[in-house]
Amino acid sequence: VQLQASGGGSVQPGGSLRLSCAGSGVRLEYYAIGWFRQAPGKEREGVSCISTTAGNTQYADAVKGRFTMSRDSAKNTVYLQMNSLEPEDTAVYYCAADSSFGGRASSAAADYSYWGQGTLVTVSS
Repeated sequence: VQLQASGGGSVQPGGSLRLSCAGSGVRLEYYAIGWFRQAPGKEREGVSCISTTAGNTQYADAVKGRFTMSRDSAKNTVYLQMNSLEPEDTAVYYCAADSSFGGRASSAAADYSYWGQGTLVTVSS
């Protein structure tokens, strides 16, 4: 399983970015996907996750109402749409995948077996 995260960049507060997590060698629709982030000097934290069946999504309180996670099975890609970005959202963002959850989603990094390389998001004026 290979995951390629992309879409990071530098934006001003209030701006938007869309991160992509593309899968190769597997069909991501059969995997639960999580987005995580790690800011300098801080531990990795869960941002959002989506299950395989029914596409159930969960969001961290810090991003609820601003971030939206979705799947595009035709492109074998999972997206994280980030709106109303704040300086506190600055971090390296990682996507992760696992196929052992059944129909549930998980926000715990330790539950995921496969990780992408990370993409940097910088929110600054």
